[in-house]
Amino acid sequence: MSHSHTHITPTPTNLATNPGSIPVGVLGATGTVGQRFLVLLSAHPWFVVRALGASPRSAGKRYADAVKWKQTTPIPSEYRDIKVSECKPEHFEGCKIVFSGLDADVAGPIESAFRAAELAVFSNSKNYRRDPNVPLIVPYVNPSHLSIIPQQRLLHSPPLNRGFIVTNANCSTTGYVIPLHALEKAFGPLDCVMVTTLQAVSGAGYPGVPVLDIFDNVVPYIGGEEEKIEWETLKILGGVVPSEPEDGQVQAAVPAGFKLQKFDMHAAHPLRVSASCNRVPVLDGHTECVSVRFARRPPPSPQQVREALAAFSCEAQTLGAPSAAVKVIRVHEEPDRPQPRLDRYFQDGAGVDVGRVRQCPVLDVKFVVLSNNVSIGAATSSIINAEVAVLKGVVPV
Repeated sequence: MSHSHTHITPTPTNLATNPGSIPVGVLGATGTVGQRFLVLLSAHPWFVVRALGASPRSAGKRYADAVKWKQTTPIPSEYRDIKVSECKPEHFEGCKIVFSGLDADVAGPIESAFRAAELAVFSNSKNYRRDPNVPLIVPYVNPSHLSIIPQQRLLHSPPLNRGFIVTNANCSTTGYVIPLHALEKAFGPLDCVMVTTLQAVSGAGYPGVPVLDIFDNVVPYIGGEEEKIEWETLKILGGVVPSEPEDGQVQAAVPAGFKLQKFDMHAAHPLRVSASCNRVPVLDGHTECVSVRFARRPPPSPQQVREALAAFSCEAQTLGAPSAAVKVIRVHEEPDRPQPRLDRYFQDGAGVDVGRVRQCPVLDVKFVVLSNNVSIGAATSSIINAEVAVLKGVVPV
């Protein structure tokens, strides 16, 4: 089920009219996130996969021989005979963009080496999410944070001309931060958020959670997840503000007239987030029960919230990013939706579904969010981030 790529008419100045074919590579290509990247890229109107990177034990093999394919669609034919390389920049010459689906235990130094080799790295891994010069981008929420990239290049040693790293968020953070952003855009800052997640087993990667642990069960703990959601939400929903150099050494590296920036972590309106994370026996699709309190009094009514969510649109759409959802947030009126099995493939998993918008007797308003953790929660976000970076001229083509 794919969504249309023709929903936005590009303006004459818009690169989307024809950015040409842009050579890209995929790191961690044999893993489940890497496989998802390849499924999405096989039909992409701009990006053409030129190189596949994986572990040394896969290097030198045909992709079809190296991979344990776990997607519901067959391996796209154009990848079957590509020879898998080690994840080293010299094997990716000619690529302008590299998508990383690497495991966190190896991603850090590999992504850093690709950045140093002047490649644009769009990572699904967590390693650089907390870096003060790396944007953590949910494509429908904060592509404005790409503005930190000149600073990331400048402060790199040695300074870079084209290389950078952009990360996308944890799959649970991504799902619920989209409606939170829509609400802040419509009604001003949020004061506090409570979120309880019901997370699919695919979020744990392959082979994931042992069947005897998850079948007929709910596991009320996912290592590091609650803290990630609580912290990432602030970076994503916060702004980018002017910053002072912190020591003379940095000052020496900053040319006169260059304005340093920092992420403000929503400091102008401190936001408290409390997350509780659970693993549930669902294959794909994270469900999240969210309660919010608005700073503004009186707060909007549930009906005003519904209308604002349904009307939400964003820069990725107006720029003409081809993988962006036609409708970012679908609001359900039925009392028992959204549900993973019924709703996770809406727009090929590129949007989010919200339902049960109602009064919260403790905070202001509560609702249920469903997002496809292997699509918008992972590879789809990285691809839209790269599309937006191309359209904004951050990646020269």
